[in-house]
Amino acid sequence: MILLIKKSNLLILLEALLIIAILMVYIFSYLIISNNAAENTLNGDHEYSILIQIDEKKLYLYEDGVCIKQYPIASGRPDLPSPIGDWEITDKGKWGKSFGGRWLGLNVRWGSYGIHGTTNQNSIGRAASHGCIRMYNKDIRELYDIVSLGTPVIIRNGPFGPFGTGFRNLRPGDRGADVLAVQEKLKTLGYFEDAVTGIYENNLKNALYEFQKDHGLKLKFTITLADYNAMGFREFE
Repeated sequence: MILLIKKSNLLILLEALLIIAILMVYIFSYLIISNNAAENTLNGDHEYSILIQIDEKKLYLYEDGVCIKQYPIASGRPDLPSPIGDWEITDKGKWGKSFGGRWLGLNVRWGSYGIHGTTNQNSIGRAASHGCIRMYNKDIRELYDIVSLGTPVIIRNGPFGPFGTGFRNLRPGDRGADVLAVQEKLKTLGYFEDAVTGIYENNLKNALYEFQKDHGLKLKFTITLADYNAMGFREFE
């Protein structure tokens, strides 16, 4: 009987020690997580992202998912549109006076695009640039000091994704998110075999010609509504 009691007490002691050990692990983990969070706060480590609404001519800066700033911008002209899509900042520089002293370069595949200042302050609020996003010089300096390399930059223009506010006629030499979407579609359909760049060059002309011929479309180098529809695009996508 005495032996059984001793074994029972020993089991209770072991169970208690196990529970204490588990609690210590949880407490220790909590302290580490809390300490890291406190360090991040003290060090100013926040997740920033940028949303640019071309149709609104606004740039929105988000910190940890919350919009903390909004700035007026100028966007690309209709014939030189700003690059719609999801990008990130891959270059930062303190450039010359014509760029307002600051440059935030984006990883756009079909050209050199970025966010910068301007000597033409009156262009802000209009579609006036060669495709880049212009800001007031005081605003780009402030933004430059906040964001870092790798910051996501989302550019939107209307409800139709890469087609912005609707289909535009594409001609050789054009570039943009809509050209990229056409290349990807023709690649999926087996007509376009080269790298997808977002630039309308000879390889896309050749692919378009074969596609039009196979689908009974008018043979031309301009991509029009009939071509978009035959590829399966709809403006409401």
